[in-house]
Amino acid sequence: MYRKELTYYFSTPIAYVVIGVYLLAISLFLWVIPGDWNIFDTGYAEAGALFELSPWLLMLLCPALTMRLFSDERQSGMWDLLRSKRIPLVRLVTGKFMAAWTLTGVSILPCVVHYIVLYHIAEPIGNVDGGAFAGSMAGLLLLSGTFTAIGLFASVWSNNQIVNFITGAVACFGLYWLTLQDHYKSLSRGVIDLGDVVFFVSFGGVCVLLTLIGLSLKD
Repeated sequence: MYRKELTYYFSTPIAYVVIGVYLLAISLFLWVIPGDWNIFDTGYAEAGALFELSPWLLMLLCPALTMRLFSDERQSGMWDLLRSKRIPLVRLVTGKFMAAWTLTGVSILPCVVHYIVLYHIAEPIGNVDGGAFAGSMAGLLLLSGTFTAIGLFASVWSNNQIVNFITGAVACFGLYWLTLQDHYKSLSRGVIDLGDVVFFVSFGGVCVLLTLIGLSLKD
């Protein structure tokens, strides 16, 4: 299921649109658009703006990736075929989740290029906190996994992809504002706290579990 979903993403424009939109938006805000997020305007060789902007983009991109995970197969009848083969539901759900999370990771990892550029334009060269950047990237990957799990759960309840997208995006925004941002902020400063890591892993795990329960009820 993981290979099937990942192959689907990269055999259609979905993967390239998601990766392109995310990287283009981040690059424009960091280097082109004037403002508080523009590195040249701030005069500091640090990538804090990258980790401030990314959650707002990912809470739209992650639901966009997950909105079709179940609706397409239900409408085409493929879901009934998969279930008739007695493939464990947990394998179906985790495979879809991991494929979508992998794609968000592929979108995020090229942002290392921004660190390399900062490394070379800093005065003196190399005056950039690499450890903080690596820790912040880890936090961003954990947050993207949580958004993906939320979007996965939201996609269970309707066969309409637009409804799934809106539900997932609203849920990501609301949960980020209520609780997720408090744990993400310390990670985005490069501080890897075990409590924050456990929180994100547990939160994502609960969403995947709820997805399994929701599918069981609908079956």
